[in-house]
Amino acid sequence: MAIYVVMEPPAGGNTEDATLVRDSFTWLGFLFSPIWLAWHRLWIEALLTFAAMAALSMLGEKLSLEWAGSALSLLVSLYIGFEGQALRIAALRRRGWREWGVVEAGRLGDAEVRHALEANERAQDQSPMPHIVPDTNLARPAQTGMALGLTHTPGRP
Repeated sequence: MAIYVVMEPPAGGNTEDATLVRDSFTWLGFLFSPIWLAWHRLWIEALLTFAAMAALSMLGEKLSLEWAGSALSLLVSLYIGFEGQALRIAALRRRGWREWGVVEAGRLGDAEVRHALEANERAQDQSPMPHIVPDTNLARPAQTGMALGLTHTPGRP
């Protein structure tokens, strides 16, 4: 079973507008780090990843340690593989999306169904309570006479 983080759009969008991000290692993020980041509109992260990988490769070539440059570039790709989904969630938060919660399911389709069912249950449970306003016609009449603290009984002099 996988865990999906449910992100709701800003301004209280519908349940259908929510984005589910699987909280796991991403193989495409590992194999094609800058392209995967750009695909998910993480432009700054994609540029930084590309620049870091290129700089590490060039540094390894200059020092005649090509294997070291490749190994360090592999570490950058490994980082994106492990933390790529967290970067997506952080980017959505910066854009105003809020975290609805998490859903556990085997596949994305099952997670969407579970989210829709849980969202409907929450909406029914959080129905607004009726606002109780006392009726002024049923209020006690104003007290006449003198009273000291709690000793006054209405209707008695």
